[in-house]
Amino acid sequence: MTFRALITLAEGIDDLQAVTLIDVLRRANVEVVVASIEGRRMLTCARGTRVTSDAMLVDLLAQPFDLIVLPGGAVGAQHLAAHQPLQQLVKNQAAAGRLFAAIAEAPALALQAFGVLRQRRMTCLPSASHQLSGCNFVDQPVVVDGNCITAQGSGAALAFALALVEQLCGKATRTAVAGELVV
Repeated sequence: MTFRALITLAEGIDDLQAVTLIDVLRRANVEVVVASIEGRRMLTCARGTRVTSDAMLVDLLAQPFDLIVLPGGAVGAQHLAAHQPLQQLVKNQAAAGRLFAAIAEAPALALQAFGVLRQRRMTCLPSASHQLSGCNFVDQPVVVDGNCITAQGSGAALAFALALVEQLCGKATRTAVAGELVV
């Protein structure tokens, strides 16, 4: 079975997080679709890395995904949080019991604004945790609560990506990918 993952990008997302997520999920043979929420496919990350999306998010709204992931980066997470079509997509994903995930500022800014963190154990960049309400912040690099996976920041990007692989593809695939990466 081939799993499909959507990674949403916005101007100012974190370089390391975005590229790590794309790379690790593709190593697990997940069909990764990188989608821009901006009016263009070419985006500049927080540290200047230029990334070209596969598609525009507005063109993918009717397509099902097994996993939706939001990278962080303060500016990028703010853009993601303000994007109404993404908000509805993530709400639908959560309601359907399918996997959704975010790292760094994205849980506190976007997932919080989308209303999908209520009563969940979750984590985010610790400096952004003051923006949370209605959920239980856990000071750990990666937290899995049902179909919601969150992580603290760029230092946790590889562990986060491997946790996504495990939740989507199983422990054996995670072990194989981690072995390939010599983790």
